[in-house]
Amino acid sequence: MTVAEAAATALATRHRVRPLEALPWVLAVAAFFALPEYLAVGTQILILVLFALSLDLVLGYAGIVTLGHAAFFGTGAYAVGLLSAHLDWHEPITGLIVAAAAAALVGLVSGWVLLRTHGLTLLMLTMATMTLLHELANEQENLTGGFDGLPVEIDPVLGLLRFSPLTYSGQYLYALGLLFLMFLVVRRVVYSPFGHSLTGIRENILRMHAVGAPVRQRLVTVYTISAAIAGVAGGLFAQVNAYITLDVLSLERAATALIVLILGGHGRLYGAFVGAALYMILEDELAKEFPEFWQFGLGLVLVLIALFAREGLTGLFAQAAERFRKRARS
Repeated sequence: MTVAEAAATALATRHRVRPLEALPWVLAVAAFFALPEYLAVGTQILILVLFALSLDLVLGYAGIVTLGHAAFFGTGAYAVGLLSAHLDWHEPITGLIVAAAAAALVGLVSGWVLLRTHGLTLLMLTMATMTLLHELANEQENLTGGFDGLPVEIDPVLGLLRFSPLTYSGQYLYALGLLFLMFLVVRRVVYSPFGHSLTGIRENILRMHAVGAPVRQRLVTVYTISAAIAGVAGGLFAQVNAYITLDVLSLERAATALIVLILGGHGRLYGAFVGAALYMILEDELAKEFPEFWQFGLGLVLVLIALFAREGLTGLFAQAAERFRKRARS
């Protein structure tokens, strides 16, 4: 088989579901039964996976560098909070739909303006957008609760799964189901012709312009889709925690998703899964052992990843698997 034929075969079959892809979902279901005392933490991991997955769609596949993705996470969270606090709307599914729509609108408007730029300018403008929303939420204290935050009440999901400290199992199943649905959306986007064009834009934007691809339109589109998914993550966060503060629009929130992708690997569908689990475990264990210096330990791990696994842990695993296959063939 020639190189061209091998490349064509890879492109034609890369969308197919492989048996190994079931592993994260099997582990998530197994954790539900084997680790019932950790379901609250597990739910937070699932939310972080969803948020990091939305960031990976623009950063890992489209090459859009952003430090302000929490703008969409926070928009979704406050959409759910405002519905609950001011309109007495506590139905969770429709609340997430509103969260996704609100975040998508912010993504569409900001993306249409910001994606005219690139590089460091784009990085700073995305962060500035997030900061503006943060200050707006802080100023509108009568609506958002400002620094004190906003309580959120949620009805049982489909009348079955209740949201309370006594029913972490319901929260976990709800979060896992939403993550699975959103993952299917992201997977469909990534493996579609549209997704292939995003990869081309990431690799060589000038060439994509030269072949007549509507580069800016596609970047704005994927930015809007990513914003909607981040809004769902933020809305889910508000529903699960029953309270939201300005933290949902903070730089720390945005940086956490970026760290997750550095750990797990960006531009890989399951990098967010590996990175989120590793981040939460590291944060928990390091905070127990070194309460005052746990961030130093996390920083050290990031330095090691940057030096020896630039594509994250999933990239490291993929390289090891490729070497094993080559040795097996030889």
